[in-house]
Amino acid sequence: MQQKGRITVRGIVQGVGFRPFVFAQAQAFCISGTVKNLGSEVEIYAKGDRFEDFLAAVSRGPPLSRIDSVEVEDTDREIPDGFHILKSGTGSFSGMIPPDIAICDECIADIFEPGGRYEHYWATSCVNCGPRYSIIHEIPYDRERTSMAAFPVCPACGKEYGDPGCRRHHAQTIACSTCGPGLELLDRLGQRADCPDPVAKAAALLDSGHILAVRGVGGFHLACIEESAGKLKQRLGRIEQPFAIMVRPDHIDTLARVSQEERLLLGGQVHPIVVLEKCDPTAHATISNLHTIGAMLPYTGLHHLLFRHLAHPLLIMTSANMPGYPMITDIGHAMAKLNRDADYFLTHNRTIVNRCDDSVVRDGYIIRLSRGIAPKRTAIDLGKHCILGVGPELNANATIYRNGFAVTSPHVGNVRNPATLEYLQETVRNLQRVLGARFDVITHDLHPQFLSTRFAREIASEHGLELVPVQHHRAHIAAATTGPCIGIAIDGVGYGDDGTVWGSEIFSGQVPDLRRVAHLEAVGMPGGDLATRFPERMLYGILPDEEVLGLLSRRGWPDIELGVLKKQVDMGFNVAMTTSTGRVLDACAALLGICRERTYDGEPAMKLESAAALGVAEPWNLTFSTGDGCEVFSTRALLQTALEKVQAAPAGDLRAIRSTAASFQFNLARGIAWMAVRAAGRDGMKTIALSGGVAYNHAIRETIRQEIAAQGFDCLINADYPLGDGCVSFGQCVYAGTFLKKRD
Repeated sequence: MQQKGRITVRGIVQGVGFRPFVFAQAQAFCISGTVKNLGSEVEIYAKGDRFEDFLAAVSRGPPLSRIDSVEVEDTDREIPDGFHILKSGTGSFSGMIPPDIAICDECIADIFEPGGRYEHYWATSCVNCGPRYSIIHEIPYDRERTSMAAFPVCPACGKEYGDPGCRRHHAQTIACSTCGPGLELLDRLGQRADCPDPVAKAAALLDSGHILAVRGVGGFHLACIEESAGKLKQRLGRIEQPFAIMVRPDHIDTLARVSQEERLLLGGQVHPIVVLEKCDPTAHATISNLHTIGAMLPYTGLHHLLFRHLAHPLLIMTSANMPGYPMITDIGHAMAKLNRDADYFLTHNRTIVNRCDDSVVRDGYIIRLSRGIAPKRTAIDLGKHCILGVGPELNANATIYRNGFAVTSPHVGNVRNPATLEYLQETVRNLQRVLGARFDVITHDLHPQFLSTRFAREIASEHGLELVPVQHHRAHIAAATTGPCIGIAIDGVGYGDDGTVWGSEIFSGQVPDLRRVAHLEAVGMPGGDLATRFPERMLYGILPDEEVLGLLSRRGWPDIELGVLKKQVDMGFNVAMTTSTGRVLDACAALLGICRERTYDGEPAMKLESAAALGVAEPWNLTFSTGDGCEVFSTRALLQTALEKVQAAPAGDLRAIRSTAASFQFNLARGIAWMAVRAAGRDGMKTIALSGGVAYNHAIRETIRQEIAAQGFDCLINADYPLGDGCVSFGQCVYAGTFLKKRD
């Protein structure tokens, strides 16, 4: 039996309490030796009669770790008696720092322990919880390489830090009210509130109806009670957009129906926003006028302290940045940008190195990949090249592939403006530094005008790197699977091979060889992006007839505007052609009068889904054709059926509207599934993969899944990445890597 050796552990072993864990195991098995961080690895020299038991325990790792490999070598090194944690050194960059972790139950108990060292301290944490990614400058993960370096530990914290029996043994974020980051409450003028307890005062202000900007782990939120939600929407100019809420755990069941899986997710290490079905679909309309509500539980010490003082059971807790823009992280920027939105600012003095928004999950599928989940590290063999995927335009992030692992950043936003482009560039630099990556290949969206595409070209040109453009929907399928499949990608828009706007694509093959075999009918978008903002234009683009013109006229469209719209469609002037699933859903929402103007991303389709959730679906006749070697599903015929249903019902019949909405979704999903099933049968495929933002729609996704299963095929959905565009940078890397492996 081996009694001595050098052990090298690779994986996510930084910021997870690995060294104190090894120390504890050494004591348990009477092992002498040392443990040391080397870059993103852990090096252990050990000796003792129970060496193999110690090795087995170390190989399992602490709860937050993810171990890739454990190597054991013989050693002639002199190993000292006792066991020692050594100062970190330099080494490999094969691993990754973990995401920020929600505060653990033990630390919550410490905060509310009367007379305890951590009583009422907002930044209480231990080796099992607290900030990680948001505070780190570089690895190895030691206090001096994080923003906690500004707060030297006091003697009491130093004692716990050095105590092997304490769960704060070598906890790099250890702090208390004596030595740690502090809080302050400021008014709009930047004047500090004269109060002994900023949290208690902030809670009182919230209870009285004020709006506060609250600086959290990864950036600022805007917070208020439910009664002030309307006021906040007015200030932000987001009258229709739903807010996320933070709610006391004992109150969540009064708001929504919570499954066991959702309950575990709400209270787990991530504490994401979970999109839940309301108990009453019409309740809490000032927060969300949909049938769903996004809710999260308190996940930091500050949140728990706020709710201890708060009389109300929930708070609006929405990101303070404009939609699609980066999180606001510093108080100066917050006061400049939020001066008209927030009445007061509750802030702390710990620097946020890497901003990070809240993650969002629905039905177990990630909508926004961010706090607690990202950076996300996936083991995958994409070959020898180091690859950077810069993502799409909307809901973007970045992915770096290196040495058998792809690491995807937290959500960046909509790369349509200089601020978000700068954040994307900053994110790439930070990930590159932490990973020690030197890029060989840059992969990007096929669209030539995206800012992310320009960014990719600039990097490639500056460093002489290879560029690999990837069509948007193929990236979606690549993110779902690298195996042979029929791939369904249903979303809003993506630049197609033919230069038109794709958005409901069915492919056959295996990455990188994905052949387009079916899609929705190409229809007109009068005015391009204007048809996205005003979905009645989309309605007329699909059904350009006198009946629709009459409907629009009755709704108040001026004759001149109707004449211009008709002439535009007749002449095909500034009418982009699209196969987008999202735009078809928008058109139906417009037809039913559910949404006539889009004020936030996805609004028409989301409101259509909410109406459909209260309706009863019925099967309609579906129309298919063939063109350019692809099967085509007619959305004109589908929308015409919906129009006929509306005309046959009494004006304003809510039941008819809801059932038409439900039927439209149901039959759209059936048609897409049928095309995929027929393609699978023709090409001998057993698996049908599904991706794209429209797949978040519960009814559409489950109808497609059921239709596929009913025909004996497997439906594959990758729940490890977003179904929407948050998977695209990963898919770009997968596509580029497989393409290069095949070529080389």
